Amino acid sequence: MQVALVGATGNAGSRILAELVRRGHSVTAIVRDVARVPSAPGVTAKSGDVTDERGLLALLEGHDAAISAVHFVSCEPEKLVETVRASGVPRYLVVGGAGSLELAIGTIPLGLRLIDAPAFPDAWKQEAAAGCAFLDLLRSETELDWTFLSPSAMFVPGKRTSKFRLGGDQLLTNEYGSSISLEDYAVALVNELETPSHSRKRFTVGY
Repeated sequence: MQVALVGATGNAGSRILAELVRRGHSVTAIVRDVARVPSAPGVTAKSGDVTDERGLLALLEGHDAAISAVHFVSCEPEKLVETVRASGVPRYLVVGGAGSLELAIGTIPLGLRLIDAPAFPDAWKQEAAAGCAFLDLLRSETELDWTFLSPSAMFVPGKRTSKFRLGGDQLLTNEYGSSISLEDYAVALVNELETPSHSRKRFTVGY
């Protein structure tokens, strides 16, 4: 596929870029500093910014899909979604946050989002709240074929194992807590790109 990846040099974006390259996709890596984009087969680095609507629109046009891997606090959700819609890309995948996921005991929902839990770190709340708002905006979207993939609570560098679980709106946990490596997250996202299973939905990935 021809894929536009916005934020291709961030923690998640760089892993997604590597996964796309591994599977032979052609990628337009849209970043502010093109010098940070690694040279790889099928990768074209383009200078762009999510706040530049006209410039981003031109960069997205003609692709089979767009992937957004940018911090929510660094963009204006309505303008970004409007730009993606106007570009005509058939699919839009978003690197989401865990804050909007629902907490549960087993299969019993607690009626509480992760961001609302007393122990949720204050340092993450602004970004998490912006992610919740972004998801709400997508859920009201009727034209874009979007997918929002939330990671588990701990979203850190690790190994690419390709062994993980998928869920819906509830936080995935096991006896060790709630986690997913950036590398396995990238596997799950590109799996969704290649074999769509969550059109106009949010889903999550974890161990």
